[in-house]
Formats: sequence, structure tokens, C-alpha cells
Amino acid sequence: MELIIRSYDLKLKHTFTISRESITIQPSMIVELKSDGQSGFGEATSNPYYKITVPKMTADLESIRSLIESTTTETPEEFWSKIHPFLQDDLFALCALDMAYNDLYARKKGKKLYQLWDHPITNNPITNYTIGIDTIDKMVEKMEELPWPIYKIKLGTQEDIAIVKELRKRSKAIFRIDANCGWGVDETIKNAIELKKLGVEFLEQPLKADNWDGHAQVFKESVLPVIADESCIIEADVAKCNQHFHGINIKLVKCGGLTPARRMIAEGRKLGLKTMVGCMTESSVGISAIAQLLPQLDYVDMDGPLLLAEDIADGVLIVDGKVTYADGNGTGVVLK
Repeated sequence: MELIIRSYDLKLKHTFTISRESITIQPSMIVELKSDGQSGFGEATSNPYYKITVPKMTADLESIRSLIESTTTETPEEFWSKIHPFLQDDLFALCALDMAYNDLYARKKGKKLYQLWDHPITNNPITNYTIGIDTIDKMVEKMEELPWPIYKIKLGTQEDIAIVKELRKRSKAIFRIDANCGWGVDETIKNAIELKKLGVEFLEQPLKADNWDGHAQVFKESVLPVIADESCIIEADVAKCNQHFHGINIKLVKCGGLTPARRMIAEGRKLGLKTMVGCMTESSVGISAIAQLLPQLDYVDMDGPLLLAEDIADGVLIVDGKVTYADGNGTGVVLK
């Protein structure tokens, strides 16, 4: 098996701002695995919050190139278990590799990945479209630029309620709120009351990730469901989120790929948690991998390609929140 690593700077349509940072360019690493005339593709984007860069991911993969390329017939689960000890400090790189291997494995089997997992796609959830923090006028403008059935609204400002009130005047869509660790306990409980009146479906990660006492209080007192993001990174975090959150938002890059994400989804559902997978502004490479998990999810945030000025790949197509799968097997990705 041959390993090929590419890097891209994904230019965004608009400056994308959350409570802790703003970006106009999203660096991304694409992994291609080639074997027997077939190729599988995976992706991981850089992230300063987790101290991950494309050069770091590239170096970490290069350090085990011979181990990767010696793989022959292992299942994705066996491959992940073999590689994990060498990349446990860089789960982003492991994600791109695992994604590519799953894609390649399914292509060799002549099936789309969700078919290989035997998941029907008749009741797939639709994806939200994210509105980053900006002036109220700009946020309204971004929302009206792309009418959508569900919006995720990034908050963590001094005028959060005013923002949602103004957006609600312009749309009857479902609203989801993501504060990215930007609120306190009392603020969250108070905001939830007002936001419920404004038709908000749930709150995502309002408190700092390690504030478990605060999460427990909000879980008990919030009038809106609360979904974990920064508090749910790896498999061991799922059980910790039980009785602290109503659901979990799994990010493939944070947990190490599709293989552990599937285990996290299964455990979350067993515990009665709502399951969601989110994106990190990936191209259609990463988003097409997320799409394979849709039958197992309650919610999904996979709007990455919609936020880009130009995509680097063809894959799943998203129209009005609904996903149409690519024709090809695996994840169906084709690099442009």
C-alpha cells in the first residue's frame, strides 16, 4: 500500500469567527492510500485549540510510513488498533489515515461505506448551516445569503440574545446555539430560558470543557438540552458525559477517525444520549466520510464545503440540508 500526503489551504467564503478565534484560511491535510489500482482518501484540518498543524500531522505520518505501507489485508478496526499506539498523541493524523483506509477498504469490497456497515439511509438527519460570530447585520446577511432549514449560530458575545432575536425575525428555521465554551453556569441557565422562547433546539458546549460540576448543574437546570463538544473528545469521554449532557457531538479528527467514532456513537446510544457528528471546516473529503455515519445519528453538522470559496474534491452533494451520496464506492470522493 502506498501513502501519499497532500496539504491545502482552504479559503473560506467569509471570515469565520467563534468565541475564541477568527479564520479566513483553513489549512488541511489530505491522505491518499493506494493499493491494487484503488485509492482511498482522508482529511484532517489544523486546529490551534488542540495545537495541531499540517506540518505536525505530516511529520507524524512520515515517521511511521513503513508501518502504514506494510499493511495488506487488515480490517479497518485491526488497522486502527495497529496504528493507534504510534499516533495516540496526534489523533488528527490518525483520523485522516483511518478515514482513507475505511474508504479504500470499502472500494475494494465494491460497496459504499454505509452499505458495508449495512445501514439504511432512509431516515438520515439533515445538516445545519453555521453562522459565525459577526456584527448582527453581517450575521443576518450571511443567513439570508443561504436560506436553510437549520442554522447553527455561534455565540459568546455581549449581545447573544439580541443576535438571536434579530435572526429569528428573518427566519422560521430551526436554530441551534454553539457558545464554544464561552458562557458561565448562571449565564447558560438564564440564556436557555430566553433562547427557548426564540425556538432554539439545543445548546452546544456552553461551558469550558473541564467544568464538570458546572455541566452537571446546567444538565439539571437548563430548559434546553445541552450537547457536549469540547468535553467529548475520545471514547473514554462518552461515559463521563452521561448525566452531564443530553447528547454528544463527535468530531472525527478529535477522536481519531471513523473507527472510534462508530464505537462512540454505539456507546452514546446505549446510554440514552443523543448522537451528533460535527465537522471542522473540512472539504468534501472529510464531509463525505461523515455522511457515511448519517444513519446512526440524531443530528449532524457537516456544512464544511458550503463555507469554502472553492472545494478541492467532489463527493457528497448537500442541497437544503439533505445529502445525496456520490456515485462511487467507499466515500465516493474524487480529488479535483
